[in-house]
Amino acid sequence: MTWKHEDLRRETKQRGISSSSMGTSADFVRSNCTNPSSSINVGYFIAEVLMAFLAVFGNVFICFVVARNKKLRTATNYLLVSLAVADILVGAVAIPCALLTDIGLPWCSYYLCVLMLCTLLVLTQASIFGMFTIAVERYIAILRPFRYSVLVTPRNTGLAIAVAWALAVAIGLVPLMGWREAQIAEGGCFFNSVIDESYMVYFNFLGCTLLPLLAMFVIYSKIFFEVKRQIRRIAERHIGISAEEKRRKIICQELQTAMSLFIVLFCFTLSWIPIHILHCIKLYCPHCNVTTSVMLTMVILSHFNSVINPIIYVFRIKSFWEAFKEASSCIPYPALFGKYSNTNLTVMIKAESFRNQNNALPGL
Repeated sequence: MTWKHEDLRRETKQRGISSSSMGTSADFVRSNCTNPSSSINVGYFIAEVLMAFLAVFGNVFICFVVARNKKLRTATNYLLVSLAVADILVGAVAIPCALLTDIGLPWCSYYLCVLMLCTLLVLTQASIFGMFTIAVERYIAILRPFRYSVLVTPRNTGLAIAVAWALAVAIGLVPLMGWREAQIAEGGCFFNSVIDESYMVYFNFLGCTLLPLLAMFVIYSKIFFEVKRQIRRIAERHIGISAEEKRRKIICQELQTAMSLFIVLFCFTLSWIPIHILHCIKLYCPHCNVTTSVMLTMVILSHFNSVINPIIYVFRIKSFWEAFKEASSCIPYPALFGKYSNTNLTVMIKAESFRNQNNALPGL
């Protein structure tokens, strides 16, 4: 996403050009096929290419680990794979689209431009709804453990994933259906000259991003309070030491699982809220000066979320950490590390393993 040439749209409106006279698609094609108007920001380009590579590589690894190990084919991990697929598409599709729109491409097709920008919105919503399904699954696992096997079946999990993606596509394609800026015969394919700010603020942010995020924070707060209550109840009960310790370990492991997924949610919030705040500024204060460098930094931050997710999985979920150690032991390192052999490097990695990593419990 980029805000370049927002002034062009505003100046066009100030000249008295109404929506009915802003030019047809043919005008858009003729103007933009012959008038490229923006150069590549090298720093932004390099940062985005790096983000794309890391996002695809890390999330493909997560999908590969789940596909390879039958023990990991659980409801929670299927939901994580769905989220990882969204992050892969961010790296493989959304970031290239963002780079194209940064220089105003495509110049020759208005509706292709709208579709490309809608793709960015679809993948963002897919991540949000993916995290929401994970939060609900964890809520059931911890607050309704005896109903978990009935409610969280493979069929219901697949249905939840399908519904999440369908909603993401429906919401992201709204601009293609008409809620967008009028066509301008003089501008390229820039995000803010095509996507309406009222859609981004009222519908995309407040309705389809902020509300689900608030709901997820409420869900996780209930999970944490329930875990605390159960631990306190166990401490007050006079039962066998072995049974008490077993139950305490299960609850603590559940807490670690919930905490890991809450960190994913928290990182998503930190990554995406700033760029939505900029959209609010553009809508409510159209004459406020927000520099291009700040805008592009917020775009990079939002894409960085797709990079950080697999890192959280590896360092917080034991099954993924074990898969990472196994994969690292198969890579030849002498050329890079000199005196360190594969065996020594594996020992070094094991030494850094977190003691609080959780085993797979209900759904993991």
